[in-house]
Amino acid sequence: KGEATEDYISNKTDRCLSDTAIKTVSGLGIGILCSVLFLRRRPWPAVLGTGIGLGMGVANCDNDFKTPHSLVSQQIRVAQRQNDPLLGSK
Repeated sequence: KGEATEDYISNKTDRCLSDTAIKTVSGLGIGILCSVLFLRRRPWPAVLGTGIGLGMGVANCDNDFKTPHSLVSQQIRVAQRQNDPLLGSK
């Protein structure tokens, strides 16, 4: 049926850590690239890019852990009765 709570939390934590790592390294790479190409090798674009990537990853993790479960919507069909006094007779 469903997965155990430990597995669910472990999978969610793994996704958060990998997402944060990817965003942080991407921010660092973009910062280094901007620093080399446009700003005469100054360090602040790399630091800024790293901070932005880390902040985005942490914000995504925070959002993932605040939502209890992924929402699954299902359509529920209700059969209508023929002679229901509350709905009127048809």
